[in-house]
Amino acid sequence: PVDFVARSISETLGKELGQTVIVENKPGANGIIAAEYVIKSPPDGSVIWFTSAGAVAINPGLYPKLPYNPIKDLAPISLVSRNDELLVVNPANPATGPKDFVANAMKQRTTMASSGMGSVPHLASALLGDATKAQLVDVPYKGAAPAITDVMAGHVDAFFGDVPGLINNIRAGKLKPIAMAADNRHPLLPEIKTFKEIGIEGVDSDNWYALFTAKDTPAAEITRLNQAVIRTLNTDSVKQRLLDSGTLPASSSPQQLGELLKKDTDKWARVIREKNIKPD
Repeated sequence: PVDFVARSISETLGKELGQTVIVENKPGANGIIAAEYVIKSPPDGSVIWFTSAGAVAINPGLYPKLPYNPIKDLAPISLVSRNDELLVVNPANPATGPKDFVANAMKQRTTMASSGMGSVPHLASALLGDATKAQLVDVPYKGAAPAITDVMAGHVDAFFGDVPGLINNIRAGKLKPIAMAADNRHPLLPEIKTFKEIGIEGVDSDNWYALFTAKDTPAAEITRLNQAVIRTLNTDSVKQRLLDSGTLPASSSPQQLGELLKKDTDKWARVIREKNIKPD
């Protein structure tokens, strides 16, 4: 989904900037390789980092010797999209909504697939367990794809994930949506309730996507990039493509992104500390 969103905005962003925007994947080490590449790049806005919340808001609490500090070493540009977590189960699961799911999990051991220790799906499950005292058992996988596959096969009971990574299997009837860990219902799944609606607070988990660049990049360049991102996300064709995929377009000012980064860094560090979560 991160790559899809990057490519969905890159052409229009390039037109807005008057230059070519090339999407270059830098996988590995849970985003650390990409982060270091951007931090060491010239502070002129020529290299920008498109990342999900994990590498910038979760890694600081997960890795005691992280080689970078996102708040100090990166300059925020703009939020790009929100990806509130959706709880899904195998279609054969008896639960039809959040009340059923929680009631069943209170009575019996329920396995929760995750895309790795300290991932947003893992932390969302931890928040749900805290909020309900249900018997949720984490089953970590190396990424979301094998986790989703095993939920569809009935080997694990449930999974929290970004809507874009789940929507096609939901449409195909291979996964059943149960609840949103969000303030509001999702526009593609208006019938699916949020946990908050049934009185379960503190589960909200947003794996947002955003753009950063190297610190010390001139303020004028940050503003130029920010305004181009805002215009791109307000372009009807881009907006519709993102919405159809399940991601929710959401721009911001650099300051707003910086505040969100600090808030979520503190939030996820607390969960990781309280649950004594260690990286894979």
